[in-house]
Amino acid sequence: MMTQGADSIDFEKVQQVAGGVMAHVAGAVSLMMAYIGDQAGVFAAMDGEGPMTLDQLAEKTGLNAKYLREWLGSVSAAGYLVFDPVAQTFELPAEHAMVFAREGQPACMQGFIQAIVAQYDMHEKAVEVFKSGEGRAWSEHSPCLFCGTDRFFRPVYAAHLLTEWLPALDGVVERLEAGGKVADIGCGYGTSTILMAQAFPNSTFIGFDFHQPSIDKARERAADAGLANVSFELATAQDFPGHDFDFACIFDALHDMGDPVGAARHVRKVLKDDGVFMVVEPMAGDSMAENMHLMGQIFYGFSCMACVPASLAQPVGYGLGAQAGQAKLARVLGDGGFTIIRRAAETPSNMVLEAKP
Repeated sequence: MMTQGADSIDFEKVQQVAGGVMAHVAGAVSLMMAYIGDQAGVFAAMDGEGPMTLDQLAEKTGLNAKYLREWLGSVSAAGYLVFDPVAQTFELPAEHAMVFAREGQPACMQGFIQAIVAQYDMHEKAVEVFKSGEGRAWSEHSPCLFCGTDRFFRPVYAAHLLTEWLPALDGVVERLEAGGKVADIGCGYGTSTILMAQAFPNSTFIGFDFHQPSIDKARERAADAGLANVSFELATAQDFPGHDFDFACIFDALHDMGDPVGAARHVRKVLKDDGVFMVVEPMAGDSMAENMHLMGQIFYGFSCMACVPASLAQPVGYGLGAQAGQAKLARVLGDGGFTIIRRAAETPSNMVLEAKP
């Protein structure tokens, strides 16, 4: 192995790379601080209160002022709070609250942050899987990941599913309004299923997932919402029960499946001949070069830690990855028996594909 001598090293480039790493270190620390502030209720306590002193915040939250002082210093330096050095106050403006405190807002990042913390929670397992090349079942992750994933996707689906994505599909809204039969595959905690069930009371919705704790949580949420037109069942995407579905959908989960072609083939089998299959996947170009940006950095990372390992832990182990791109996804759907595939809608983080027999 050859190593460059010191005289051939461009130390300005070294400083640039090291500076970038320092920025990432600062970001990693700040995300942990943001997670602590979320879980301890500090952001919620500051929302709408205006400028607060350390003592005022300690009194309101009941937290140790010494811990709060360090926490406030870190998140203020990160720009998460606004610090007034003259008055010695800290403020969470409404715009910042949308990101850190207001659950369900499209801009709220706490779910994303929680999902990242979950990866560090079991970092030794992540290293072991990466080195061995073996799979890692979804159930082998920290429960924090399941909660964080749902918290991240929930506001995105709430903002776009009913108003943009479904209307972009051919005749789906009209069919659901009249009363259709829907399969939501890989439903997780049931967020997408419940949103649709609430909006279309004449239709029947069944959410399927292979993770029992997620199904339990989805059933709990449906019961809390008082919905009679939705149910949740434990099943894989390749063998879930039922037939004659008018509409089927998979939200941000096709790339996690060991056999996405088998899943598409099974959807085609149980879908009516005039049915529609919607696949929502992370936004990505068709080549790695197209994904060399911030979102690509994040999605490739999550794919390495969670998505590909989940796929490799299942039969076939296709390993599609979270940055598959439309062309590869279209091949998967085509191999599954769908002949008409188009991009119906998109957001900065998602693409929505419509597939028909």
